[in-house]
Amino acid sequence: MDDKFRKRILAFYFAAFLNLMLGLYVLFSGRTLVERGMWYLLLTFFFGFAVVDIWFARNLKKKWIEAYNQHVAQQQSAVKVGDK
Repeated sequence: MDDKFRKRILAFYFAAFLNLMLGLYVLFSGRTLVERGMWYLLLTFFFGFAVVDIWFARNLKKKWIEAYNQHVAQQQSAVKVGDK
């Protein structure tokens, strides 16, 4: 895997983990610290961004795999044409 994509995917997974941890903290401890409306807003924010981060990481990985498979297919077709 290209190092640039690998780093970007890992950054998205790290951000998702961080958002999940902050969301769990707000879920269990935030109720006593902030009012109910803000508590729901924070939960939605942290868990929502965790889902988005995971989606971005998976989407990047899927696109990289598709590009890699296309590249391999092009190389194989070039070798077959060169053999004839």
